[in-house]
Amino acid sequence: MEFFKVTLSLLVIAFLSATLSVAHPGFNVGWGGNGFGSFRLFPEFYQFSCPQANDIVMSVLEKAIAKEPRMAASLLRLHFHDCFVQGCDASILLDDSSTVVSEKKSLPNRNSIRGFEVIDEIKVKLEESCPQTVSCADILALAARGSTVLSGGPNWQLPLGRRDSKTASLSTSNNNIPPPNSTLQNLSTLFKRQGLNEVDLVALSGGHTIGVARCTTFKQRLYNQNGNNQPDATLDKTYYYGLKSVCPRSGGDNNISPLDFASPARFDNTYFKLILWGKGLLTSDQVLFTGSPRTTMELVKRYAEDEDLFFNQFANSMIKMGNISPLTGFKGEVRKNCRRVN
Repeated sequence: MEFFKVTLSLLVIAFLSATLSVAHPGFNVGWGGNGFGSFRLFPEFYQFSCPQANDIVMSVLEKAIAKEPRMAASLLRLHFHDCFVQGCDASILLDDSSTVVSEKKSLPNRNSIRGFEVIDEIKVKLEESCPQTVSCADILALAARGSTVLSGGPNWQLPLGRRDSKTASLSTSNNNIPPPNSTLQNLSTLFKRQGLNEVDLVALSGGHTIGVARCTTFKQRLYNQNGNNQPDATLDKTYYYGLKSVCPRSGGDNNISPLDFASPARFDNTYFKLILWGKGLLTSDQVLFTGSPRTTMELVKRYAEDEDLFFNQFANSMIKMGNISPLTGFKGEVRKNCRRVN
């Protein structure tokens, strides 16, 4: 009798495993590890439930980036600013509500984070094709990869299966996202908090090869870097005078300057070459080469010399960042509207 009970139990487990694997690709039932049942991110997560998901994302991105090339950088930044708060859970997309205090109002995001309308458009089209299937968190990850590719950067196998948070954290957004005036030590600390090392720090900073920054984020470097009313001594002089014309001592806080003025819309390794020449826009860019300890200097040199090496590491680090504390399985939800919980 005991034999039949055990056999029946094994058959039930096998049935559950097969059923859940079809309904939720990436679901594994096992005896060890984290207990009975575990979920993981998996590149083919939507191969049965929404095989056209990436095509839909790319079709919207192509139009949006053709209309405004800067949008590629904005969408890449959106994914970054999401993952560094509560993990990659699309909490950054939530608007204020009776239960949510939006992260959009945090200091790193206020008046600068953008791309929400593009995510909205992608979500509407995905809901038409595959209702309540593709999460907003996965849309952010797909949009970040697509934006990189459409700007001339690397492609990568993107693990999917994230679900969406029902909460946001304004305080964590204020505290976890590296500010533009960060020291190298501060950058390393904030990245390590997310399980990312100095290789990831330098490679992911290379995302600044596209996009722009507001005057307010680099004004201190021009006029009062160390509290002595003097510019940052690491700034190339010619570059410094050019920036002063864009960013005056008083006013002009929302004036913008490209993070990579040589090829601002193309994803390449020019960002690192500019840093070697003292032409990194933000303090957090230049300290990768001049900061202490100087362990990141060699990486900047290597990526400046070898674009393929940079592309390969950027892809690997984006996968690693996309795996920060995702909600999977039955945690969270798949939002119908990325701006509010269901």
